[in-house]
Amino acid sequence: MHSPTGRLGRLLAGAAVIAATGLIVPSAATAAPAGATGPMENYLVLFKGSSSPADAEAIVSRAGGTVVKNYSQIGVLVARSGNTAFDDTLRANNKVEGASATTRYATRVDGTEVDAAEAPPGDLPNAPATDSDTFSSLQWDMRQMHTPEAHQITGGSPAVVAATIDTGVDYQHPDLRQNISDADSANCTSGAPVPGAVAANDDNGHGTHTAGTIAAASNGAGIVGVAPNVKIAGIKAGNADGFFFPEAVVCAFVWAGDRHVDVTNNSYFVDPFLFNCRNDAEQRAIWKAVQRAVRYAMNQGVTVVSAEGNESEDLSHPTMDVTSPDDQPTPEQRAVTNACVVLPVELPGVIGVTATGSMVQDTSEGTYVDNLKSYYSSFGMSSADVAAPGGDFYFRGTDPGAQAVQGQILSTWPANQPCTRNRKEATGDPTYPTAVYCAIQGTSMASPHVAGLAALVISRYGDLKTPQNGKMRPTQVEQIISQTADPQPCPTTLPVANSGSRAGQSYAADFVGSQSGAPQKCTGNGGHTSWYGQGQVDALAAVTNERSNN
Repeated sequence: MHSPTGRLGRLLAGAAVIAATGLIVPSAATAAPAGATGPMENYLVLFKGSSSPADAEAIVSRAGGTVVKNYSQIGVLVARSGNTAFDDTLRANNKVEGASATTRYATRVDGTEVDAAEAPPGDLPNAPATDSDTFSSLQWDMRQMHTPEAHQITGGSPAVVAATIDTGVDYQHPDLRQNISDADSANCTSGAPVPGAVAANDDNGHGTHTAGTIAAASNGAGIVGVAPNVKIAGIKAGNADGFFFPEAVVCAFVWAGDRHVDVTNNSYFVDPFLFNCRNDAEQRAIWKAVQRAVRYAMNQGVTVVSAEGNESEDLSHPTMDVTSPDDQPTPEQRAVTNACVVLPVELPGVIGVTATGSMVQDTSEGTYVDNLKSYYSSFGMSSADVAAPGGDFYFRGTDPGAQAVQGQILSTWPANQPCTRNRKEATGDPTYPTAVYCAIQGTSMASPHVAGLAALVISRYGDLKTPQNGKMRPTQVEQIISQTADPQPCPTTLPVANSGSRAGQSYAADFVGSQSGAPQKCTGNGGHTSWYGQGQVDALAAVTNERSNN
């Protein structure tokens, strides 16, 4: 299911619709305008203004649809209709800004500013953590960003909740279950939230992997997450095939905002296209709906972290999209411009994360490149804020743990899901006899390292007295993470692959953008570059208020 870059598969079927009370069914007096009867589809309806009008449900009903969920606080409604004229009818209404069918679309498996040096410790309960679990020696990624040293100061606070908007979380996994927040978990795949960790159970594996990187417990078994003492919530927005529909993403962010979770990880991007173009009426409705939902969450104090994607592309200068729309077996190539963005990573305020491989890379000249950007990771001056370990199968470093897991990231995995590269541990628990840990790579794996670090930062500096929007403002969290990152200059030489089927191939010449075919070029200086943003995150520097000197 997972390619070498850790990307998720394509959606094969439409999202199910929740059976809920209060759905509006057109009557004879409110019959829908004439239109052919087609397959039932889900729609995002975007209203003008910042909230839904009082007659929103009636507008949908008159157009021949039923309401799945009205997110009135952001002016976005999820509807369902089999009327082929439904979206055109809605767009003709002067209260509607846009409407877009979503069933064939998928999302993939993304205040007051305070200087980091001025941030005092907060009043949240904190405790140190240890990094001596069974597979800790294989966690090169944690050593690379100095989490073991940070854990001597804090392993995070149980008052902090980190949510992963993903395919759900295996809430029974022995390395996760003590940290699961049932109250903050939900299944959003229908477009309306179904609360609880059971409803948000992972039937894919991807979400459990990201959850473990964020908050696997320090309990002597398995691995240790970046923030092993914090609570983890699974907000399921992706199905078993790893597809995330736009209405599920909107639902997930509104749920996160309403629950005032502290941080969300987003290891996916929003279709219908790889690049979602704002100058297209249908795509603009999805873009604006997701933007409103993300903004709503941030206004409630949610720090949003997102993966850059695995296309090896410069998101600040997109030129081609050869894989969209993904409901077609052989989509036509289309030229794209800066009017086309990847969601949610390119939305304002979202912390964009690129991936790095194991620390030392051997080059053909016999010299070394530290923290090289992973060959698959997308990047961009305007989208990349920081870098974090995501793994690199072809350009492996010298850390013994990295070699043991073939340069990839080891994390928790559901026992009932397949994984090629795994480690297993007997639990002695007859209800869950074997704990599984899977080694994969991708910006999907880099992003939760930063989400976990955000949880540590909030645990360390957060204040329960912070009014209205949670323990710490997202802008404060982002500043501390970016200001304490280890700056990475653009490399002057690039290596050749030292392992795998592409061993001997040149990073510069052979690992090109999957859409444009263009060579990957690092731009900028040591302060901010297109490959690393402000640099590779440093957990110890972040929790001690000191800029990294590594």
